[in-house]
Amino acid sequence: MVTKKTRREGPGVNAGSMADIAFLLLIFFLVTTTIAEDQGVLVKLPIWDDDPIKQDVVDKNVLTVIVNAADQLMIENERAQLAALPDMVRNHVISPERTPKQAVVSLTHDRGTSYRQYLEVYDALKHSYQVLWEEVASQRYGKAYDMLTTAEQRSIRDELPMIISEAEPSGHGKEL
Repeated sequence: MVTKKTRREGPGVNAGSMADIAFLLLIFFLVTTTIAEDQGVLVKLPIWDDDPIKQDVVDKNVLTVIVNAADQLMIENERAQLAALPDMVRNHVISPERTPKQAVVSLTHDRGTSYRQYLEVYDALKHSYQVLWEEVASQRYGKAYDMLTTAEQRSIRDELPMIISEAEPSGHGKEL
């Protein structure tokens, strides 16, 4: 008599809990992962008005800053270095020809200007005003601008307002 050996199947693996674990891990990683978001330039925009604002600005009160498609900086139609920008802004804002509230800095860039160069110029303009505010704070209050109260900071900003006007970008690749 020949006995047949029967094959027995092994016990089955319960895969139902595997799907639950995979789902829980997916949820865990989605919740704990931080996604880096690009942040643009924070600028306070004026209130929208359907009627165009007409304001006469005298040309001598406007400091023209241009960044062309080749990322070259031009101040008052003359090539300049980024390091010269704070002194130019200071001389423009604090001038016997105008009050600081009349001083306007006009920033124009080309559509071909690199974002890095645009941000460097914009940051240099903001830094120029921050240096002016620091000077006034140390002269008037004997403290750094950051150490002043909100009211004191506001009074300095009212006296020396940061007026940066951005013009519509010029055409791609056109030299200014």
